[in-house]
Amino acid sequence: MVGSTVALFLPLVPEAIGIAACILMLSLIFIRMPVALAMIVPALLGMYALRGELLVESTMTTLPYSQVANWTLSVVPMFILMGLLLWKAGLTESLYATGRLWLGWLPGGLAVGTNVAGAGLASVSGSSVGTTYALARIGIPEMLKAGYDKRLAIGAVIVAGLPGQLIPPSIMLVIYAGIAEVPIGPQLIAGIGPGILVAVLFTVMIVLFAKRWVPEEARAAESAAALRQVTWGDRLVSLARVWPVPLLIGVIVWGMFSGTFTATEAGAVAAVFALVITLVWKRGDRPFRAIADASVATVSSVGAIFFMLVGVEALSRMFTLTGISNGFAELVESMNLNRVTFLLLMMVVYIILGTFMEPLPMMVLTIPILMPTLVDLDISLLWYGVFAVFMGELAVVTPPVGILAFIIHSICKEPEVNQGQKITLNDVFMACWWFMPMAILVTVVLIFFPEIATWLPDMAASG
Repeated sequence: MVGSTVALFLPLVPEAIGIAACILMLSLIFIRMPVALAMIVPALLGMYALRGELLVESTMTTLPYSQVANWTLSVVPMFILMGLLLWKAGLTESLYATGRLWLGWLPGGLAVGTNVAGAGLASVSGSSVGTTYALARIGIPEMLKAGYDKRLAIGAVIVAGLPGQLIPPSIMLVIYAGIAEVPIGPQLIAGIGPGILVAVLFTVMIVLFAKRWVPEEARAAESAAALRQVTWGDRLVSLARVWPVPLLIGVIVWGMFSGTFTATEAGAVAAVFALVITLVWKRGDRPFRAIADASVATVSSVGAIFFMLVGVEALSRMFTLTGISNGFAELVESMNLNRVTFLLLMMVVYIILGTFMEPLPMMVLTIPILMPTLVDLDISLLWYGVFAVFMGELAVVTPPVGILAFIIHSICKEPEVNQGQKITLNDVFMACWWFMPMAILVTVVLIFFPEIATWLPDMAASG
């Protein structure tokens, strides 16, 4: 950190100054400085080294307002408020119970129900961490009681939130759209196909794992119990408890796809709808306190995200001055990489970065540098948003420092969760590695068949 800071003030070529700024940013992230500050500090120092204090003064004067005062970004607080209100309304347990009732007859029905419930929760909450925390406490004890291998139970919870980050409304896709300056509505629609694909393939994988790692007598008992104890009346009643989630997702998708709503209007409708649901679901249980808590948390989250977007733009401007972005594009061109080979290379790069970085730092570090290259290789920015968000979400589960792995391990130390079984950090890492091949397969499929992400936005645009 000290060396890169000193290098910024040496008489170096612009490219070297840009590299020193990157090293400084990574160093600040490693010492747990907030991501926004970790980007703004090296960006301003780099600008000062390249153009002097007038550029720094001009940037600090105009950039915060010009970057954030953007009508399209008004969808961010709306979606965040919606997710927090639904969370406060207590839909977590209801979604999990509904998944169990409808899917319990499948091999590994508890794990499949966990996966489907996680997709729904993550899509409306925008938080893989929050989804995993909630499902781990509910799902892991139930699966262990049913005789599941502990690694299968843990893995089903860890990957449960991955498809939800692609299915609208997705805060990560909104943030990417702000970084890449692409329309938010089409970007959200682009995540629908890949999100459904991820959920389906992980469900198939869980079923196959259950046939191998859940004892036959346990599977038979689980299936028999599901068929014996669950009636169609129970299933329909469970839907009555969670209908706001699929309805909300459906309204947002339909509104943006049909052109009835802009992304901002869809967010406003969703937030009002969530407000009404919270008032009804929490009646008699301090509903206004829940709304106040959600509102305060929304202000905090939105402030952090907008501050980060300011940092991204400052870093991007500094990279433009240094010529790193164009230099990287020229390097890729000189290597004669086509679209597929470049993306396969980036998949490896993201997996490596994911071993020590979280999703947002990965996105803000790579996307400003890659923009000219993506244009030169004719890679759809909407498609790349899906790719980048999915790879970023893999980062939070990739050992050895995936944050979800450590959250799961800490939860599994509690006796009511582990059900008397010893669950080590190595068990959690092994559970992550069990599901990594399917995640990589999904990524390869998206690379070779980009239409999975682009056909819906194209259809909406043509309609």
